[in-house]
Amino acid sequence: MSSSSLQFVTYAIADAMLAGPPEAATMVERMTLVLGEPAEWMNRLARRVAKRFGPRWDSVDSKELSKVVAENAGFVAAWRGESRPRVLRVLPRPPVQRPAPPWLHDAVLPQLPTLGDLAEWLVIEPDELDWFADRWRVPAQDAGTRLHHYSYKVVEKRDGRCRIIEVPKSRLRALQRKVLQGLLDRVPAHDVVHGFRSGRNTVTFAAPHAGKAVVIRFDLMDFFTSVHAGRVYSVIRALGYPLEVARALTALCTNRVPSGRLLAPDVRDRIDWQERQRYRNRHLPQGAPTSPALANLCAFRLDLRLAGLARSLGATYTRYADDLAFSGGDDLARVAQRLEIRVAAIAIEEGFAVNLRKTRVMRRGARQHLAGVVVNSHPNLARTEFDALKAVLTNCVRLGPVSQNREGHADFRAHLAGRVAHAAMLNAARGAKLKGIFDRIVWCRNHPVDAGSGTYSRKTWEQRWRSL
Repeated sequence: MSSSSLQFVTYAIADAMLAGPPEAATMVERMTLVLGEPAEWMNRLARRVAKRFGPRWDSVDSKELSKVVAENAGFVAAWRGESRPRVLRVLPRPPVQRPAPPWLHDAVLPQLPTLGDLAEWLVIEPDELDWFADRWRVPAQDAGTRLHHYSYKVVEKRDGRCRIIEVPKSRLRALQRKVLQGLLDRVPAHDVVHGFRSGRNTVTFAAPHAGKAVVIRFDLMDFFTSVHAGRVYSVIRALGYPLEVARALTALCTNRVPSGRLLAPDVRDRIDWQERQRYRNRHLPQGAPTSPALANLCAFRLDLRLAGLARSLGATYTRYADDLAFSGGDDLARVAQRLEIRVAAIAIEEGFAVNLRKTRVMRRGARQHLAGVVVNSHPNLARTEFDALKAVLTNCVRLGPVSQNREGHADFRAHLAGRVAHAAMLNAARGAKLKGIFDRIVWCRNHPVDAGSGTYSRKTWEQRWRSL
């Protein structure tokens, strides 16, 4: 852009005014530095700007102020005169963190106006921040280089396809946890959200739908990978963070899977073209600690619109991660098919997609369940789940817990304890039975193990079971 173009000059004048406090006299001094000489129109413009924008100076941007400059009668006359204003130097505005939006007036967000402040807050050096937030450092085709900040694990889906879990390496994961605990956890998601929120769980997600004539469940496809870097950046900018800081935070929390990994034999034929493109573009990685909170924030408009749709139908709406649930009376049951169309359309408009094959319309008389919770009359544990967990616990008592840890949980005891606690929360009587069996499991580490395997032998556990 030419240094003498109208747009360049008006932006330079706006930047000069914004480069300091909203006081007319100092604004005139800064405009004089930029244009090289004072002019009478500067005084009138500065007084007008100070009066109009002074109370919200930190939230004013160059674009908004440049329009005021371009419409100022004194400046227009000077621009049409023989000696047009020319920019001799640029006086940039120091980075400023804008105030948080009004709906976040109670939230205390970290003040990070510069990249230096961000690096200091993360307790790393500025060059380390460049290293972790460099979005283009490694070619997308390279799959095995150590320069990548992520490792990849392929998880098979029930239909034979696969999902790629993107696991950040230890140092990046520590930085992401700092961002999660120090920033993202202070920004509330929509009230209908029950996934990845303190004090909420699958039970609070399902409970509002208990005892309803119809329960309708929708599933969002590729929930995390659908949230691309641009949406994450927009959320962070909306919190008031300057451009460079928002870019760095976005880069810290997003990833793109290298093409070499996507074309590997264990992945290549198990994801479709659209999924491959999502993985190739920067997105929220499933496996990063920041992804659930950011996904909830990026889905705020989706939740807002679906909650409004539910209210218009006299229905109830909640969301747990990629599970959407609606429930209501006979009126909702009659418009269930139209609701499917409306929900799918809203999801597409908000950057998500509903997996129509997984949509379930569950009417009274059949089993109504959400996230493993039966809601026909009240939140309850499904009989099949109770029986399966009881069988695992019983076999742990008889054969030892190692024999039942088929999925390789690092802390199998904590895993089982969590499942028992979940069952007790849903059904106290059944939970008490499961807890009784759990308490009989022998977790002792001082008994013989199979040579070289590090695990208790089946024979040893059978002997111990018979001796109980």
